[in-house]
Amino acid sequence: MDSNNLLKQLLMIGIGTTSLVADRLREVSDQWVREGKLDPEQASSFINDLMQQLKSEQSNWEIQFQRQLRNVLQDLGVPRQNEMDELRGRLDRLERQVRDLENKLWR
Repeated sequence: MDSNNLLKQLLMIGIGTTSLVADRLREVSDQWVREGKLDPEQASSFINDLMQQLKSEQSNWEIQFQRQLRNVLQDLGVPRQNEMDELRGRLDRLERQVRDLENKLWR
């Protein structure tokens, strides 16, 4: 499982959803302006405030999601990148030592 790819896909879904919400907000505010329920300045302020709130919540959601994903991967026993790098280094050293011992035996 490529966790980075999954995370990117889920974040793109979140961005797409935010975009759809923004489009719908604009439609509704334009309708309210046409109906005289809001003046254009109020509509603009309304959209800007809601979009700012959505962006803030999306950022918080992304941080929470990343934290939860990290916890799930850890619970499943998926090693972190630094752990994999350390194991690769140890494996390289062991392979080098085995080659050195083989070379000594064949001389």
